[in-house]
Amino acid sequence: MVHSRLAGVRTVWRVTDDGDFFCADCGGDRRYQRLEGRRRLTVLAVPVLRRGAAEPVVECVSCRARFPERALTQPTTTRLATLLREAVHSVALGVLAAGGTESEPARRLALDAVRDAGFPDCSEERLLTLQATLAARSLSLVATEIGETVSVLTPHLSTPGRESLLLRGARIALADGPYREAERRMLTAVGEALWLPSADTERLLEAAATASS
Repeated sequence: MVHSRLAGVRTVWRVTDDGDFFCADCGGDRRYQRLEGRRRLTVLAVPVLRRGAAEPVVECVSCRARFPERALTQPTTTRLATLLREAVHSVALGVLAAGGTESEPARRLALDAVRDAGFPDCSEERLLTLQATLAARSLSLVATEIGETVSVLTPHLSTPGRESLLLRGARIALADGPYREAERRMLTAVGEALWLPSADTERLLEAAATASS
């Protein structure tokens, strides 16, 4: 006990960055400070020797809890909502670009999906204008671009969430009848971007087709 009072190791922290993050302890979006520290051997509370750098940490400004830097890889709820909105928007446009623009039910389902996802002011005219832009490119390129958008969201979705996003696209494709070959290829690409095994993607697409018949 005497020795611990006389000598010890103290970490001196300094703020190197700040921003917004999802605080697991608070359960919501909060401000954070990134802290870097240096350890010092102290004698009678006086720093005398350097003991190297401490691992950087992220400190919640609200609750003062500290986390490893990997906590910053978890998107904020605001960012997650944006990623989901963009993914739904992309999938709806991709399915339309694969052949659904002639069908009024398909256009309506696509528009409803986009609005529900966070674009309440999106009009059918705007949706078709964006779709026409995609349709001017090759379908394989469109599928690749949509896959890139979806794959950013994928690590943050549970399996039911991934399946739900694929089924949104499937329902749009089926609104005007059985899948067209281009629609199936597009939905298969979406399933790959969602990290769904090919067998699961096929199962979900068939289940959606059965339900719509």
